[in-house]
This record gives sequence, C-alpha cells and structure tokens, in this order.
Amino acid sequence: MAADVHKKKSWEVPNGSLAPGDGQHTERSESPTPGLAQGTEPGAGQEGAMFVHTRSYEDLTSPEDGAAAARSPEERRGEPAEQSSMEQISKDFSELSTQLTGMALDLDEEMRAGKEGKLEPSPQSTRRDSVLSGKEEEDVTMDAWRSHRKHVFVLSEAGKPVYSRYGSEEALSSTMGVMMALVSFLEAEKNAIRSIHADGYKVVFVRRSPLVLVAVARTRQSEQEIAHELLYIYYQILSLLTWTQLNHIFQQKQNYDLRRLLAGSERITDNLLDLMAHDPSFLMGAVRCLPLAASVRDAVSSSLQQAKAKSLVFSILLSGNQLVSLVRKKDQFLHPIDLHLLFNLISSSSSFREGEAWTPICLPKFNSSGFFHAHISYLEQEMDLCLLLVSTDREDFFTVSDCKRRFQERLRRRGVQHALHEALRTPFYSVAQVGIPDLRHFIYKSKSSGLFTSPEIEAPYVQEEEKERLLGLYQYLHSRAHNSSRPLKNIYFTGPRENLLAWVTNAFELYVCYSPLGTKAGAINAVNKLMKWIRKEEDRLFILTPQTY
Repeated sequence: MAADVHKKKSWEVPNGSLAPGDGQHTERSESPTPGLAQGTEPGAGQEGAMFVHTRSYEDLTSPEDGAAAARSPEERRGEPAEQSSMEQISKDFSELSTQLTGMALDLDEEMRAGKEGKLEPSPQSTRRDSVLSGKEEEDVTMDAWRSHRKHVFVLSEAGKPVYSRYGSEEALSSTMGVMMALVSFLEAEKNAIRSIHADGYKVVFVRRSPLVLVAVARTRQSEQEIAHELLYIYYQILSLLTWTQLNHIFQQKQNYDLRRLLAGSERITDNLLDLMAHDPSFLMGAVRCLPLAASVRDAVSSSLQQAKAKSLVFSILLSGNQLVSLVRKKDQFLHPIDLHLLFNLISSSSSFREGEAWTPICLPKFNSSGFFHAHISYLEQEMDLCLLLVSTDREDFFTVSDCKRRFQERLRRRGVQHALHEALRTPFYSVAQVGIPDLRHFIYKSKSSGLFTSPEIEAPYVQEEEKERLLGLYQYLHSRAHNSSRPLKNIYFTGPRENLLAWVTNAFELYVCYSPLGTKAGAINAVNKLMKWIRKEEDRLFILTPQTY
C-alpha cells in the first residue's frame, strides 16, 4: 500500500479511506457556497476515493524515500514481489531500456567490475551512447540559451551531469560542478542551501541523495512550486530506475555517469517539463476528468471492474491527460503524482498507438523499490482512449491482454462506444456554459477526491504566450495562498487585463479569472453562481463513485 496512507496523521481515518466519518457524504450542502466541510464539497467522492489522501498542497511533496522498505509484509500486500531483488530489477530495467531505445541493456554488464576492483562502462553502453547522441543541443555560450525562462539541471553528488533541459551536459559540466560546490560548502558548515534570489532569478536546490536537482527560473512561481517541479523530475527518474537500483549504482561507484542508463529517456523528461509549463494538473497536484455523462462513466467503470485479473492493481482509462475511469484493487491507493507520470509516459511516445506494449514501470509514490508491469494500448486507432492495466506479475502479459479484450467486449454489449466518441469530440467544455458574463476561466479542485475541473482556455487567451501568462497568474495566486510563512485564504487580484480571485478552504481550492471591468462585489456574487453550477454538473465533471475489485 502507498507509503502516504500508512504515515497516519491525526486527521486521517483508521482505514486509510478519505471518506469522512459520521455519514458526512449523505449531507451534501445545497447552500450558495456548498461544501465548506471536507468530503461535502462539489466533486467529493461519495464512496471512498481513488487517491492517497493529500489533504493539502504541502502533503503532495512530503518525502518518503526508502519508506517502502520499512513497511510490514501486511502493508506491502499487492506490491511487486521480490522488490528488493537486484537481479529481478535488472531484468525489468533491461525490458524498459528496450522499450525506450530499442536496445537491451544489461545492468550487470554496465556495472561490471574492471581491473583493480574498479567499475567501468561496458562496450555495449559505449555503442549505445553513440547511437543516442543525435539530440540537438544548444550552444550554452549564446544569448538564446540564457534567454530561456527556466533551466533545469540534474547532477550526482559527485558533480557528474545527469540531465539538462537545454544545452549539452558536457558543455555544462563545469557549471554543474559549481552548483555541487555550493551545496557541499554549506553542508560543511552544517547547513543546507535551498535557494538563491538575485536579479529577478530564483535558483532552487533540491537534494535527494544520490542526486541534486537545480532550477534557475525567472517566472511567477514561488520557490516552493519550483521545488515541487524538481521533485517531479526526481520521481520521473525513479520511475525509470527505482530507488533501490539508483542507490545500488552509486554505492558501487560514486562518480558513475548515470546518463548511460537514462540515455533515450530524455524526451520523457523534456515532455514532463513541457506539460508542467502548460497543464494546471501539476500546479494543483490533482487530476482532471474527461467531462462525461455519469451513466456512461459508470458503465465504463463497471466494465473495467469486471475485466479483472488476479495480478491487476490498477485499471486506468484516459484520454490525453484527462482521466476517464480508474478502478483499483481494494485497499490500494494511487498517488496523483504517479498518475501524472503515467500520463507523461504515454504522451511522450506515439509508439503505444501501434500495438500492445508491456513495459516495466515504477510508481515511486506508491512503492519506489520495485517495478510493476504495465499493459499499455489504445482501444482503437481513431479513438484517443488509452488503457493502462498495471500488474504485479511480469509474466502475466497474455492474461492482462485478455482483460483488455473482455473490457472492449463489455463496452460493445453496453452500447457506450458511441457516447465515448461524442465525448472525445469535445474533451473540454466552454466557460460560456456556466452563464456568468464576465467569467473568463476558472480552476476548481476538490481536496478530498484529488480531482479538479477547468474549462477550455478561450479568448482573449488564444495565443500560446497569453495562455502561459494566464497560467503564470494562477501560479502567483497559488504561491501566495500556499506561502509557508503566511498562507492566505482569500485573494482578490486586479490587473490591467483581468481580475482574479483565489479562495482556499479545507475542502476545496478555487481560482477564477474575470474581465477587468468587473467589481469585487460582482466577483463574489459570480463565485456563488459558479459553485452552484459546479455542484449541478459534478456527476459529469468528476468521478463520484470510484470502483474497486
């Protein structure tokens, strides 16, 4: 079970469920501002929840590296078997390497001992590097490279480059050496560097041994939000290697060049950074659902629930970066970060459309010590519906593949495919459907369900630069609301092009963008109407009755 569920807080119920006690779900508020109590807000699941309980933004970033190893056998029920076996992990990694690069990589060969007991790269990895060196790199001495609004660097504790968002890692090795020197210098003084603020830039450091992650940004994001994005990069690396394997490598050789193992995965990390720059899912730490009639979604979920296998832990149907349905094994909870990483993996490669893929995947917030195996396929070539079936058994491909066949058969019998086709034609709804004249856009998150909703971004935010500017304003409000030293519950922001309002409670978060001609009183009145509309449409915008098997 996910580590987060077992780290009990005083506000958690004994069984790890998110459902409030005392029957709160049956008392769903119909007031003008419904759902001020957690579990009764619009979008709150009525029968438990799909995700690990992340009560606040801060909970999303709580570290638990290595925590899986400390859990009892009962707590680890449903997790990959023999998760501490390096031999098994190496086999799984070889399969994943083949998926990413088309070339199998033997970890033992990669890390084989050379003369005098030292470790040296294998000839195979050298050939592999030459095959994968075609990535276009920017000249780090040019102004164009410096003009990027955000740079991300990953290095080992020995100062070895691992990843750079822009430019060649080799050309930046001296820069990364300086970064590591800053970290080491302060550690020698029994201190830790978290950030540097200078000349409009924020330099944020996150250390997750044996890696150091650094971002250099000139955006509206707070230090906390930038650190959150760096954690996503760290979890992305863990999803490819596992925490066990990563630590094993650097215990064997501290100055190992990790790029040898990660070669071919750069596009996945690049895609993740692109998604975080445009998709509010990462800012909200939540998942967006495809708008869908409740009867259709229930039929899909029921079909997924019935097409099960003994080894299945999660069955997930998604469209783009929106969730259609998720069925989980009883007592097993997924973390939103793990689901975001799965979304990113699928959107990073078009090869999944060509057939059925069977790939190892680590879900680092669920269990960072071992690999699951994921069956990934699209239901039809012309439909943007991708099915993920996450299994604990690496030998269970044909059984899991049969689950897909049975799922499709049940969808046909229930006659919901036409409704799915129609929903995919309009994957986003228009803000005009709310019926509030000055309303331009909004983001609403239900904290207890871990789900959020927002309409399509429309005029005047048509250009890509305008969309990024709007997200930047949301980032600014979010950082003010979640400021660690002085958090705010209500914010009203007036600007030359738009007015914005932020409202954060124990139950939900709401960020609203209005016309600049509106008044504060009008904005507050509009919030009441908006909350009523979300309540009215909640069964279409959220998954209220999640299924288990």
